[in-house]
This record gives sequence, C-alpha cells and structure tokens, in this order.
Amino acid sequence: MWEGAFISPVMQKYLIANYHTHTMRCHHASGDEREYIERAIRSGIRTLGFSDHAPQLFDGGYVSGFRMLPEQTEEYVSTLCALREEYRSDIQILIGYEMEYYPRYFEQSLAAICRYPVDYLIVGQHFLENENPLVRARGGGSDEYSGGMHAEQWKLDAYVDRMLGAIGSGVYSCLAHPDLFRWAGDPALYHEGMLRMCRAARDARIPLELNLLGIIDNRWYPNEAFWRIAGEAGCEAIIGCDAHTPDALYLPQAVEQARDIAQRCGVVLRDTLALVPPIPLHSAEQTP
Repeated sequence: MWEGAFISPVMQKYLIANYHTHTMRCHHASGDEREYIERAIRSGIRTLGFSDHAPQLFDGGYVSGFRMLPEQTEEYVSTLCALREEYRSDIQILIGYEMEYYPRYFEQSLAAICRYPVDYLIVGQHFLENENPLVRARGGGSDEYSGGMHAEQWKLDAYVDRMLGAIGSGVYSCLAHPDLFRWAGDPALYHEGMLRMCRAARDARIPLELNLLGIIDNRWYPNEAFWRIAGEAGCEAIIGCDAHTPDALYLPQAVEQARDIAQRCGVVLRDTLALVPPIPLHSAEQTP
C-alpha cells in the first residue's frame, strides 16, 4: 500500500476487488488507465479489473457510439498488459470486457476478442435484443434500451431470455446490473421472469452485481424488488463500481448502501469473483 493512503473500513471489507471499470474508448468515460489504477491503490482495492464495453462485429455498417471499436482491441490489451507489469507489486490488474449477449454476433465477436489475452467477461444487457437498428428495420428484433420503461410481457421475456442465453454460454463471470431492466407492468410477471433468471444464475454459480453507479447517480437500480427476488433464489452478489471516472473507485457511502440492500434482501455478498476464462465458441445461435 502506498504511503499516506487512507483505507475506509467499509471499502476494506466489501470492495477489495472491482471488476467493472471502463476506459475512454467507450466514449462516455474519462481519465486514463493509470489514473484508475492509482486511485484504486489509494482506495485499498487489491484487484482492479478493466471491463470496457466490448467491441461487437455488427453488420450493415452500424457503428456503436458507446463501446470501443474492434480496431481498438489490440491497443486496449497492450496498454493494460504494460500497466499490469508496471504495477505488479502494488495491485493485480485484470483484462476483461462488459459484453452484451447478442446471439447474432456473439460467436464472431467472442472469437475476435479472444485473439488477445483476456481474463474474464461480465454481461451487461443494455438492449432488449439487439442494439443495431438496421436489424430491427429488417424485422430482426427490438433495439430498445433495457432501462426504458416497459410494461409488455414480451419485452420482459426478451430481456430474461438474453440473460439466460448469456448464463448458458458458460463464458461470463458475473451479471452486471441485472436489475437494469425497468418494469411498469404486473409485478407478478416481473417476479416470475426475474426469479427464472436468478435461479439460473444461482445454479451456474454466477454472482450478480450490486451496481454503485446506479446509487451515486440516483438511478432506478439497484432495485430492491429485484434484490428481494435474488435473495429468494439464493443468489450471491458482488459490489461493482461501474467506474467511468477514477474517483468512482472510492465510494464508501455508496458501498454502505449496497451492503445494506444486500442485508435487507437476504443476499450474500462475496468480495471476489471466481473468474471464468472465456474461450471461443463454435455453435452460437444465429438470431438477432
């Protein structure tokens, strides 16, 4: 630990590792990797996983505005490999991605990132079926944001089915902000769908993320209705910073709030992930 660093007791107990850290390549984060690493060290974080929004090999000429481009992958990895070596005596640096499960692109996108060293993947399903509007225009699935206000059962089913597909793929180590999906319909339908998802995660031994960005931004998640379902299912959780700035790696008050949610909802918190090294697949479903 660097001389002069102050470690909050709640950080020391509940946030010794963070696996959800972004970089400027996603177009909505600030600060370079070194700033994140040095802030993590001062915060007492022992393992820092970078998991920027993964490049996806979209068709039709679509370019996403909130993820790194495929041609940035090599530089992302080489930068982190160099910093991992530089800071090896101070902190463990991991290389990962936050990657949606889009069956249409999943196999080829996974193979592309696995051409370079990668330690883990987390799934954050930001869109119901497929963010590429060109696919929707051809009748190939919804490109609606998962965090919009939804009341139709097919949208709930679409979100849950994508998350079940991610769990079943066997390549993800954590479900990032699984309560991102926002529901305004029948609470019984929400309970049924999310219980199905939570039980699948429990059976696969994949923890759910209690997301601190949602807390500090006063978003609709963490959603205690969801976390009560997670507790009912017997899920485990890990606190994740979802850091888009270096200072987001020191949030003791938000960590306390996340801890309290877990305790109220009967969810067991863990402090590290059992990482699943992703490997390319050869039989991904080719649907939107």
